[in-house]
Amino acid sequence: MLQTPSGGAGHGTAVTDSGLMSIGTVLNALRDEFPDITISKIRFLESEGLVEPRRTPAGYRKFSAHDVERLGQVLRMQRDHYLPLKVIREHLDAMERGEAVPLPALARQRDGEPAPEPAEGPVVTRIGREELLTAAGVDDQELKEWESYGLVAPLPDGAYDAEVVTVASLVVQLGKFGIEPRHLRVMKAAADREAGLVDQVVAPLKRHRNPQTRAHAEARTKELAGLAVKLHAALVQTALGVRLP
Repeated sequence: MLQTPSGGAGHGTAVTDSGLMSIGTVLNALRDEFPDITISKIRFLESEGLVEPRRTPAGYRKFSAHDVERLGQVLRMQRDHYLPLKVIREHLDAMERGEAVPLPALARQRDGEPAPEPAEGPVVTRIGREELLTAAGVDDQELKEWESYGLVAPLPDGAYDAEVVTVASLVVQLGKFGIEPRHLRVMKAAADREAGLVDQVVAPLKRHRNPQTRAHAEARTKELAGLAVKLHAALVQTALGVRLP
């Protein structure tokens, strides 16, 4: 559970007598659990209606302990469940109204984790551009660079497949080691070739007259994709002479 700071010395930005906190204090309160949090991200979450801090006559934001706790919930849902902000807002608002609502499930799973049981409620498979920028912690120019190298691509309506969040996270992590987006074109090309091979194998199933056979094509695609990912990882490890945990 997120611990909100109390008043007194020791905090860079003082808490007001009413118990409200400045945005700097909120940043400090969240940073232990969310090291990448920034003031601009907090302001963006406010603009998206996730939190509504009070304003002083001079226009400064003042956050309550409830606001800070709600921000922590939002950031956890983004980090742990990759949910779009609109879905998070609706879920939290329903909870505050006292409604017992299940957490919407995203149509993805982390590597090595078993597939989740089907959940009641909507399944989120797409996110908007601003939500992707917030989840990845990058600006629009960086996202445009990734798109120029084919690492991510919007859908026809401008939204993104939810799996792009995972791609974005990995691109950011690799960037910390000096691996730039332009260096990753070779990985994207290899992935496209592997996807083409899988598609070639399941194409006859997709064209079959029997509806059950066509439905089986999706399961076969997932199975082959999983094997291709494992083989790719094993080949990279073998080439480098390392063994991952």
